[in-house]
Amino acid sequence: MSLLRRLPAARPLRTMSGVLAVTGASALLGGCVEAGEPQSAGHASVAPAPVRLWPEKPPAPRPAPDWYGPEEPTPLPGLPEVPSGDIRQLDADSVVAAQIAADARRQRPAFDENMQKRISRCSAEPDQCPVRTPEYKDLTGDGKDELIIGIEERQHALVLWVYRIRNGAVTQILNTVGRVLSVEVADGDLVMRESSDSAGYEARTVFSWDSAHQIMMSKEMEYDRKTLAPSPEPGQ
Repeated sequence: MSLLRRLPAARPLRTMSGVLAVTGASALLGGCVEAGEPQSAGHASVAPAPVRLWPEKPPAPRPAPDWYGPEEPTPLPGLPEVPSGDIRQLDADSVVAAQIAADARRQRPAFDENMQKRISRCSAEPDQCPVRTPEYKDLTGDGKDELIIGIEERQHALVLWVYRIRNGAVTQILNTVGRVLSVEVADGDLVMRESSDSAGYEARTVFSWDSAHQIMMSKEMEYDRKTLAPSPEPGQ
C-alpha cells in the first residue's frame, strides 16, 4: 500500500455565469444596508477539538538518559574532594584532564589522539586551545554553581560537560555534543541551539535538572525558525 498522502481533488473553476449570479445576489442583499454600516460576516465556525489518532496505542517511552550523557551521576576519580561543595575551588583544566583519563581507562575516549594533544597544550598554546573559558551557573537549584565546560571539535561540533560537587566528589551530570550555534542558561535550564539540515530552521534542546536521577536530562527538543542577526548600524 502506498504511504504517500493523496492530494485533495482540485475544485472546479467557477463559471462566469455563476460569478455574475453571486455578484447580483450580493448587490440585491446589499441594497438593504445603508452605506457605511458594518455588515455581518455570518456565524463564525467553531474550531474543532484535537482528535487523537490511534488512541489505543500506548505512547513511546521517554528517551533513556544515556542518549545525552550518563545514566546516573558519575564521580570523577583522580581529583581531591571538596567538602565545601564549591566547585570553583578546583582548576577547570584539572577536571578536563581527569575526565579524559577516566574515559581512556573505560576505553570510551571522547577525543582522538590529535585532539587530546591539542587539549594538553592549552597552557602553552592558549590561542590554539579548543577548550572554552569555563562557565559557572546554578543548574540544580541548590544555590551552588555547577561547572560547564565546552570543548570545540572539528566540523563545528561542541562537546558539553557539566559537573557538580556531590558528597564532596566532582560528579559529571551531563555529557553531550552537537553542532552548536549557541548555548544559554534560562531559568536554570541549559538551552542548546544547533544547526539543522532543514533550511531556515534550527534545533533547540533544553536540558533540565532531574532530582530523581540526579543528572541533567533532555526536557524538550523542537525546531525553531532561525533567528536573524541584527543588521549593523550605518557606518559600522
